[in-house]
Amino acid sequence: MKPTLLFDFTVDKENSTVNVKREFAAEHSLVWDAWTKPEMLDKWWAPKPYVTKTKSMNFTNGGRWLYAMEGPEGDKHWCLADYSAIDTKNSFKHLDAFCDPEGNISDAMPRSAWSTKFTNQGETTLVNVSIKHDTLEDLEKIIEMGFKEGFTMAMGNLDELFSNLK
Repeated sequence: MKPTLLFDFTVDKENSTVNVKREFAAEHSLVWDAWTKPEMLDKWWAPKPYVTKTKSMNFTNGGRWLYAMEGPEGDKHWCLADYSAIDTKNSFKHLDAFCDPEGNISDAMPRSAWSTKFTNQGETTLVNVSIKHDTLEDLEKIIEMGFKEGFTMAMGNLDELFSNLK
């Protein structure tokens, strides 16, 4: 019987923040790679039936990941991550945004500041994600769009990826 892995998704309205704690049955370096290498991100980041297609990625301080989440009908939702701090194998921070295929940020949707931390727990790895929004209204807009459901599905995709790599 496989152990139950931690999954905690909380919304802190007072601080306009989403906090997600998610444990994975995979070694620390593999989990880090899954969050920081485009060839792995493309296999799990988008909630099904969408798929992620990286256009470019420079995982460095000041670098950027530009990608599309593509639907089964061919619709594309372009997004980017602007990396602001990287502590290799431990944590990284980025600003998230919706954009066009060239990376020009959309004013129609709010940006959010992500902080992602990785904790080696031996046979499992804990990922702690904090997503800060400028306003409660911005946070509520993202939640209404289905962020919790989509991110939960993506975490399931990552579990699937890890189990297929064993």
